[in-house]
Amino acid sequence: MDNTDIEEMFQSLGPVTIKCMFGGKGVYHMGRIIAVEVRDEMLLKADDVSAPEFEAAGARRWFYEGKKGKPVNMPYWSIPEDAFDDPDIMAHWVRLAYQAALRAE
Repeated sequence: MDNTDIEEMFQSLGPVTIKCMFGGKGVYHMGRIIAVEVRDEMLLKADDVSAPEFEAAGARRWFYEGKKGKPVNMPYWSIPEDAFDDPDIMAHWVRLAYQAALRAE
């Protein structure tokens, strides 16, 4: 995903900063990380408060295989499919990501 597409995805929040990291990209708003791009997929930050809403919408939690093959869950979730066709729905999900970032302090 190019930076212009990422900026458009998060436009409802305002300006974002995009940084290369771990072979992907990190997306920041107001100095807080709100999303990561991993293997060409954008994943939004979630926490114990917002993760149930992501799960109920059919989103998948990002994990990687840790030592001894044990999965390590990360605080990032896929974006529900309907958000890609509706800027208002996308705005909802990116706001949830920013709220999770605020609570992480």
